[in-house]
Amino acid sequence: MAEYVFQAKKLITGKPGDALKQDQFVAVNQGVILAVGEGEGDRYINEATKVIQLEANDTVVPGFIDLHIHGTHGVDVMDASDKALETMAIHLPEEGTTSFLATTITQSPDAISDAIQAIADFSAKKKGAALTGVHVEGPFINEKRKGAQPAAFIGDPSIKQMQNWIDLSKGRIKQVTYAPERNEGIAFTAFLSERGITASIGHSDANYEQVNSAIQAGANQVTHLFNGMSPLHHREPGVAGAALLFDQLDVELIVDGIHIHPEIVRFAWKAKGTDRCLLITDSMRAKGLDEGEYDLGGQQVKVAAGKATLLESGSLAGSVLKMNDAVSNMIRFTGCSLAEAVQMATYNPAKKIGILEQTGTIEQGKHADLTVLRNEKEVILTYCKGEEVFRKD
Repeated sequence: MAEYVFQAKKLITGKPGDALKQDQFVAVNQGVILAVGEGEGDRYINEATKVIQLEANDTVVPGFIDLHIHGTHGVDVMDASDKALETMAIHLPEEGTTSFLATTITQSPDAISDAIQAIADFSAKKKGAALTGVHVEGPFINEKRKGAQPAAFIGDPSIKQMQNWIDLSKGRIKQVTYAPERNEGIAFTAFLSERGITASIGHSDANYEQVNSAIQAGANQVTHLFNGMSPLHHREPGVAGAALLFDQLDVELIVDGIHIHPEIVRFAWKAKGTDRCLLITDSMRAKGLDEGEYDLGGQQVKVAAGKATLLESGSLAGSVLKMNDAVSNMIRFTGCSLAEAVQMATYNPAKKIGILEQTGTIEQGKHADLTVLRNEKEVILTYCKGEEVFRKD
């Protein structure tokens, strides 16, 4: 028997090619999906089972997975504290996120080490989203394409330094954003690839041939497509053009209508296809708070009208985007289906960082990481490993 059963008029499994399913149930027991199928799940219900009947405009989807997030609700990964990570884990289910990669920023090696150490030592004290690993963004990037990354700490890729961070993280580094055109960049790419770490090209001024060389060495992703990279030009495709052309490269997309024009989002989706797109937030500590001035990597950021920019240069400085809004915007900008948008926020990232056996789809035997969307946008319920962690009153 199940501890509880969702009875849903609409459900999306997250699996590629799956369309929205009608009149479905999801039975959950001890944090794991016991069964999913058509009907009300009567065979899994007894007097002790809690039945959760959802409304006609509610859709059950897998919990979202954010591979690129710096902070939210006043905290940042670089705060290097248990409190900061706990705050992120507690608040992310409000936007339907049930797993995330804590993302560092270009800073001194010691500051990055402190953040990685905090992540490695983190043990959730309260229910919330799962911290599934580390995304190291910088410092091995190109100053010309630094965006909001502090220039003072940028340098060439160092295998020795990265190995130290891998050891410090207890093997939890899942993704590294770097510029392969820098000295030793190709050897660094191979080093990451051999260890199963996503080598993601970003904050890079590489040309097409340099990207191709990186792919041959194991690069398989591009960080926040079109932002912080050599642009598409008719005489030099750059990182952006290579990202669209090479099937080996998945692409992160910040779908807030600010980082990428809606029509360019549609262009990218049509070029790459649903299977190669990863929805991210790249959000910073101002998310969930009022407009004003905040810190990002030791730099002052102004947040106004939903846009975060560096006070000094005006460069975009992360976002205040929520994952449920990224999903909703993807549908609105591209015309893709809810099922396709959900796949880009669930199955694709889970597959990318090697956690698909545990989460990322609604299937028997997986963690009961579930989000309920009302009218395809508003998060009204979030469950992490079978525990209710958010309910919109």
